[in-house]
Amino acid sequence: MNKKFDRIAGIAFLLIGILFFVESQRISDSAYGSTVGPKIFPMGLGIILILLSIRLLYETFKYKSEASQKEQLQYKKFLIIFGGAVLYAFFLEIVGYVVSTFLFLFIAFQTMERGKTVSSVVIAAVFSFGIYYLFSELLGGSLPGFPLF
Repeated sequence: MNKKFDRIAGIAFLLIGILFFVESQRISDSAYGSTVGPKIFPMGLGIILILLSIRLLYETFKYKSEASQKEQLQYKKFLIIFGGAVLYAFFLEIVGYVVSTFLFLFIAFQTMERGKTVSSVVIAAVFSFGIYYLFSELLGGSLPGFPLF
């Protein structure tokens, strides 16, 4: 890993976590008298982000001195996954959540590690159908369904 990048990212995420925590205190309490109000979730996210940022900063001090070899940036893989994400956002309503998510995940997995086709298909399918079922059936939410239904 890159020590300089990790330190900058750790400081940036630490500041964002502090901002989340401070701003969550400005959210008004629930009108129903419940102790669990609307500020709990953003405050919890802020605390988790602060703790993970501190851990990242701590880890940067344990890095061994950086060798002169630089890590090769993989622009082609980045552009393929970025293009896939743009197409995913474009086709989400047209094709539906399950199909578009499956295709995006499959393309991303194959871009990152070629050759593991069966595991890519299984993971993409389980994730796509699982999240759709959890969100729409169990939680009663709404996602773009299948294109034929």
